[in-house]
Amino acid sequence: MAAPSGGVNCEEFAEFQELLKVMRTIDDRIVHELNTTVPTASFAGKIDASQTCKQLYESLMEAHASRDRVIKNCIAQTSAVVKHLREEREKNLDDLTLLKQLRKEQTKLKWMQSELNVEEVVNDRSWKED
Repeated sequence: MAAPSGGVNCEEFAEFQELLKVMRTIDDRIVHELNTTVPTASFAGKIDASQTCKQLYESLMEAHASRDRVIKNCIAQTSAVVKHLREEREKNLDDLTLLKQLRKEQTKLKWMQSELNVEEVVNDRSWKED
């Protein structure tokens, strides 16, 4: 599943996580997809298994690449916000609201960066051969 064409809201971490959850559906259903894609003996002549497996593979690769782009894009956006807030903080050391906003954005950035690790686990699980 590709990312929504309208872009991704990186400002709200809950929305970011929900989008990734939806985008990871193909990985969560990989066993089911394989079971319904690869034909049983009675349907072997009616379905081109190699073509359907190729399509599933391409869908999975596209989903992984799309999620990787979304995560890295949000990390870049949030990093820019953190950088800007740090610069503002240096000018206004007494501004507690600015400090609170900076801490919030830094925390969100760490959570987004941790999604790269989650993504690695999800991808590895999808390609695992049992």
